Amino acid sequence: MRTTKRKPGLVLAATAVILAGAIFSCKKSDSPSLPKIGPYDNSNQVSSATLLAHWTFDGTNNEAVSSTAPTTANGASFTTGVKGQALSLSNGYLVYPTIAKLSTANAIASVTVAMWINVDNTGGAASSFFALTQPLAVQTDWNQGPINMYAENGRPKAYDDTLVLHAAFHSYSGGNYNLGGDNINDYGVRGTDFQTVLGTKKWVHYVLRYDASGSNIDIFANGVRVSNNNFRTRTTGAPPVGIGPININIPTQVLIGAWPNADAGYTLSPVQTFQGKLTGSIDEIRVFGSALQDTDIGYLYQLELAGR
Repeated sequence: MRTTKRKPGLVLAATAVILAGAIFSCKKSDSPSLPKIGPYDNSNQVSSATLLAHWTFDGTNNEAVSSTAPTTANGASFTTGVKGQALSLSNGYLVYPTIAKLSTANAIASVTVAMWINVDNTGGAASSFFALTQPLAVQTDWNQGPINMYAENGRPKAYDDTLVLHAAFHSYSGGNYNLGGDNINDYGVRGTDFQTVLGTKKWVHYVLRYDASGSNIDIFANGVRVSNNNFRTRTTGAPPVGIGPININIPTQVLIGAWPNADAGYTLSPVQTFQGKLTGSIDEIRVFGSALQDTDIGYLYQLELAGR
C-alpha cells in the first residue's frame, strides 16, 4: 500500500490556521472580568455625572476634564503613584488658570475633593495640597478659599507618624468671603471626637466633603471619616442657621502644593511663618460638584487602591 507523505510546511501551516482560529474565536466576553466594588467597575464611574475636574498625573500635569495646563510648574516631576503615575513636588507647586467648570457662582454649592497624598510629618512648615482660590492678583489672604486642604505637619509633635489633616471652605456674601468653616482630625478626645491618621511617608486617601443640605464639613482618610464630630455643622447668625450652599466669586484658579501667598504669585497675600511649599507626592485629584455619600467615598478609595 502506498502512503502519502505530508510536507512539514503544510502541517505547520495547518496548525497555525487552527491556532489562529482558536485565538480569534475567543470573544472578549469570554475573558474573566474583575468583580465590582460596590456598583462600580472602576473609579471613573463614581459620581461621574458630578465630576468637575480630575488630575491623573499620568505623565501630564493637565487637568483631564478640560485639558487645562498649568501656567506655572515649579519643582514638579512624576513618580510612581497609587494609580499609574503621580505628581512629585520638591519644594514645588502648580498654578492653573481658570477652569470653567470650577468657576461658576454655585459650581461647588456642595462639594467633594478627593486625592491621594504622600508626605512626611517633618515637625516644620505645614503642607498645602489643594486650593481653589481667587485670581493671583485679587486674593488678599491665604484663608479666603473658597477651598483649602492641607496638613499641619508639625502637630502633634509627639506623634511623628501622624497626619493632622485640616480643610476649610468659604462662601462669598456681601462682597466678601465672610462665611465658612473648617474641620480637623484633632482637639478633644482621640478616638471619640476625632480619629488618628497614621499616614506619614505612605499614601493616604484624603477627602474633603461639604454637604450644603446640613451645612456639614467632613474629612475622610482611607475611606473613614476622621474629622472632629464637634466641628461638623457650620452656622451663621443669631439664632444660628446653617450656612447652606457655597457661593463663590468668579473667576477662580487652582493651586496645588503651595499656599495662596506671595511665594506662589499671590502678590497681595502675605507669607505666613507656618507656610511652606510641598515636598511630597499627590495623585488622582478629583473635584465633584456634590457631597458624595460615605459609601461612595469608600468605594472610590478601594477602586483607586486597586489601580482601577
